[in-house]
Amino acid sequence: MPRPDLAARLAVYLVADPDQTAGSLIGVVTAALRGGVTAVQLRAKEQSDREALRLALEVRALCHRHAAIFLVNDRVDVSLAAHADGVHLGVDDLPLEQARRLTDAAGRPDFLLGYSPDGHAEIAPGRGDAADYLGVGPVYATASKSDAGSAIGLDGLARRIRAAALPVIGIGGIDAGNAGDVIAAGAVGVAVVGNIMRAADPERAARELVQAVGSVRAATGG
Repeated sequence: MPRPDLAARLAVYLVADPDQTAGSLIGVVTAALRGGVTAVQLRAKEQSDREALRLALEVRALCHRHAAIFLVNDRVDVSLAAHADGVHLGVDDLPLEQARRLTDAAGRPDFLLGYSPDGHAEIAPGRGDAADYLGVGPVYATASKSDAGSAIGLDGLARRIRAAALPVIGIGGIDAGNAGDVIAAGAVGVAVVGNIMRAADPERAARELVQAVGSVRAATGG
């Protein structure tokens, strides 16, 4: 069952990747949270386990100070060790059912599981009790993820949303200029990497995204 407050909490979702900024990851996340992002996922693929955990603990503290959700990309172990709110998994990661068993065994029935399906036909494994939301894209062309694949466009996003039984966030090439279109297509939120991580002013970039998403959500009653 979708959680009743989850859609609002996924509205503006930052994927915080230290490889996507020339500055301080913590500095960018802090600025983005001041700008109003509602969720942060730490994607630290090139860091050691210890470094990933250190970053996770720092980012979690920041997120909770701003009442934002905090998730870790790929790593169920790091997310549990850091007392994160959840983890985001892809098709090459631990299967959702096994991840849910681990988090339940850790005494975390409230733990969020996000999932990125690989194509329209692969939407179904994200349904049911295992996942809480889906990340779908790339909506537009993106340089932030080398294996992102071809852009699916707004029509492709809308088809995947209709096929899903879960809240969907759009990701890939999203900025303040097109975020509203992604919400209008049926997504509950937008996930961004470079638009904030590589911004000259991350707080302003975050605030502009929040305004773009909020205006469409208000107009559509979302």
